[in-house]
Amino acid sequence: MKKIIILAVLALFVQLGFSQETVSVNTSSSGEKFEHFWSKMVGAGRANEGLRAGWLEQLEKVQENCGFEFVRFHGIFHDDMFPVFEKNGKFTYNWQYIDDLFDRMLDLNVRPFVELAFFPKALAAENSKTQFWWKANITPDESKYDEWHNLVKAFTQHCVDRYGIDEVLTWYFEVWNEPNLHYGFFDGTKTQYFELYKQSVLAVRSVDSRLKVGGPSSSNFVADNRYEGEVESRSGDLITFTADNINDLEWKGSWIEDFLAYCKKEKLPVDFVSTHPYPTDYPFNPRTGKGKDFSRYVNSTQDDIRWLNEVIKKSAYPNAEIHLTEWNTSPNSRDAMHDFLPPAAYITKVNLDCIGLTNSLAFWTFTDIFEEKGGGESIFHGGFGMINYQGLVKPSYHAYRMLHQLGDEKLFKNDYLFVSRKSGNGKVVALAYNYPEDYYNAVPSSIKKIEKYEEGSSRQLNLKFSDLKPGAQFKIEVLDKDHGNIYNYWEKMGKPEPPSREQIKVMKNFAETLDNHVVSADKDGNLNIQRELSPWSLVLIEQIN
Repeated sequence: MKKIIILAVLALFVQLGFSQETVSVNTSSSGEKFEHFWSKMVGAGRANEGLRAGWLEQLEKVQENCGFEFVRFHGIFHDDMFPVFEKNGKFTYNWQYIDDLFDRMLDLNVRPFVELAFFPKALAAENSKTQFWWKANITPDESKYDEWHNLVKAFTQHCVDRYGIDEVLTWYFEVWNEPNLHYGFFDGTKTQYFELYKQSVLAVRSVDSRLKVGGPSSSNFVADNRYEGEVESRSGDLITFTADNINDLEWKGSWIEDFLAYCKKEKLPVDFVSTHPYPTDYPFNPRTGKGKDFSRYVNSTQDDIRWLNEVIKKSAYPNAEIHLTEWNTSPNSRDAMHDFLPPAAYITKVNLDCIGLTNSLAFWTFTDIFEEKGGGESIFHGGFGMINYQGLVKPSYHAYRMLHQLGDEKLFKNDYLFVSRKSGNGKVVALAYNYPEDYYNAVPSSIKKIEKYEEGSSRQLNLKFSDLKPGAQFKIEVLDKDHGNIYNYWEKMGKPEPPSREQIKVMKNFAETLDNHVVSADKDGNLNIQRELSPWSLVLIEQIN
């Protein structure tokens, strides 16, 4: 209830038109160092998609403009990468496809965050269940765990032989993807996953004891007990359905405490803990036999990461890194909201609010070249990507591009403005954003009509810089509903499907060209910036000389 009261008061202030006070920043004041954890990692669909020209072109673009250091994807051992051949009960390994992918990624200055999954058919259970359009094998066969160990060991040794131990020591090896989702990605028990983790990390560490391993790569946080048993329960309590406000519930990570306890008992290494703090839940209601979408409030990701920090601090692995290896406004690759403007403000707010709490928060994904449900039926189909199949950048791309432009010293922060300075050259970069308080109660999603989000409240930015070099110039870039918002532009074009080659060129130019202009400090080194921040807009204020 406390959260609701605070949000209501904030919304009332906006509705009554209270103006923002002027934020004054002395640009020569001491700053606080911070890390660009948002640029550490980004997600993609599956390994085989990374062999396509479009995928690689888009990866190059986001690396250059958003600074991503690692990319994580499923399916490194899937049969379309041909890692295993079996003949007369004997296994041989083939690394050609993986080599091709890793070589090209490294040439683009992006490293693999290796997800050890899924089972090659030869190592899965007979008649294994599958997931996705591309049929990932998800049913374990414990009698083949020794062969899984051998596969992981041979793969790791090959990576070290090919790329050198100094390079591979910078990588991360994560065991599986969301194994707590019994009906999703692991058709086995919690105990079977823990044994799979054991065999995997022992295999990796047998090559070199310094290599970084972790898990459990579990799914979103929950407020009920559905993951406390050996397999996901669909007959548990209905607390999420019956709560007056789901944001008042106690949310916790799935399998994480049990995982850390198991690893302590077995004396296994945990260099990092991974999970996926999507701000959503999709519990199953046994009374209706159906699931239901729930979107949590805007600060839920920060709450989840703080919970995770406390759990790790009290565990046998207090120095483990935190890598949140998937995150977006929702885990639905057909959520129309992914193509629109509001996620850009959400991305910006959450990342800036979570500085110092995690080592990475990996946006899922950088591209719509992504086929878990098969190919997209439209050029804009609610795909996860910050770039669509045709190479058109979405507002989410601009959010990461702007975050990447920030310096590494914090000078000021509030709930709509972040001011930084680059320690290398002393230049100041600020990022203002408007995530309307009207929508704090639930993260943007297509559960609500998209058009409703355009009704959000504006806010006023009054910013004063002092102690600048006289005449210092700043470039101001604006992402809003009329600039860089490619879906709306495509809609005004009549939604060409598919667009012609000429139309794509025009659309690319619109998507990448924001409203921008240059302003200058006065002779005393002062600069005043006053402007309205429309709903969901971002404003990058970057010193250029």
